[in-house]
Amino acid sequence: MNASETGLVLIPLLAVAAPLLAKGVRPVLRVPIIVFELVLGILVGPAVLGWVEPGVVLDKLSDFGLAMLFFMAGTEIDFRAVAGRPLMRASLGWLLSLMLGVGIGFLIAPDEGMVVIGIALSSTALGTIMPILRDARELGTPFGKVITAIGAVGEFLPLIAISIFLSTRKAPIAAAILLTFVVLAALVVFIAHRAPHGRLHEFVRATLHTSDQFGVRFVLMLIAALVALSVVLDLDMLLGAFVAGAVWRIIMARAPKPDAEAIESKIEAIAFGFLVPIFFLYTGVTFDLASLTASPLALVLVPLFLIALLVIRGSAAQISAPAGAGAKERTSIAMLAATGLPIIVAVTAIGVSEKILDPAIAAALVGAGMLSVLVYPLIAMTLRGDRERLDAARQDQPQGEL
Repeated sequence: MNASETGLVLIPLLAVAAPLLAKGVRPVLRVPIIVFELVLGILVGPAVLGWVEPGVVLDKLSDFGLAMLFFMAGTEIDFRAVAGRPLMRASLGWLLSLMLGVGIGFLIAPDEGMVVIGIALSSTALGTIMPILRDARELGTPFGKVITAIGAVGEFLPLIAISIFLSTRKAPIAAAILLTFVVLAALVVFIAHRAPHGRLHEFVRATLHTSDQFGVRFVLMLIAALVALSVVLDLDMLLGAFVAGAVWRIIMARAPKPDAEAIESKIEAIAFGFLVPIFFLYTGVTFDLASLTASPLALVLVPLFLIALLVIRGSAAQISAPAGAGAKERTSIAMLAATGLPIIVAVTAIGVSEKILDPAIAAALVGAGMLSVLVYPLIAMTLRGDRERLDAARQDQPQGEL
């Protein structure tokens, strides 16, 4: 077996090792599992041990994992809860972030590369922080709703920016094509909202525990259809995946709660049990550590980009902070808003492939994104006291419910 084939065996083994390592350190530090996946990927990749090499199969599975991550982010968003003022404030904050990010990008790469840097520094990893919020039972709180709005905007609007500013077409044509996609996506959302779902729900329920598994197959078809639409229109495929998640949430909103929970569990199993870990592990495998370590400038840029994420996204996120929020809550909001990785990986890959961003600078951005996933959620949720609330919840619940 060559190194790329060995990866088909090692990646599943590492996907099992990551949660075990996360559980092992949890009594001391609440480290997101993503951190272990990234570090393990780097360890077995060409940068260190060389046991796993990039390959076509893993590359495609990683793309599916990234699409599934954005699909899950779309399913998590309660648009009714964040619509209106929260979404408007978050959007204003993102625009401020983009301008500041492009300004920093101009100092480092005063050409098209500054747009790549600006988009990367204006992003928030909603798909990464949503599981953290869910585990801490924060999704329904005012704090959780603020982070959801910030994260939704911090993932969706950078995708829009990528489609317009980094398209192979001229900006006006790219904007017109993007508008076409938005209209088609809005039509799909409208149909999903208005169409009766009774028969669909019945068929999903009837096949929940059979080999038909219609609900799972329907979700995969929905993702494939909207991702294909994005690709056909020469837009980023993650736009389609994100919209697919929002459409699926609308479809299942009126389903009986036990059925909705059952199908959600199956989809989460495919996402977080299979495809998403492959994306993060493969991101570690393909991380260009050589370019990073070979460039003194890139090494210096890693902590600078990490600080820039916090300053840019954290300060802009204060626009969305709830009225009367204290210093701890505002700091937690800033930390989670500054957590970014998937968009950074996607936009830097485009920048390098289009030869508008130096690989060393791209590696520095991805490295800063990795550190943001390690450091910022840990500090944010420690300040929120999630462990104390979860311990209290366990004591209040009958044995076995949590």
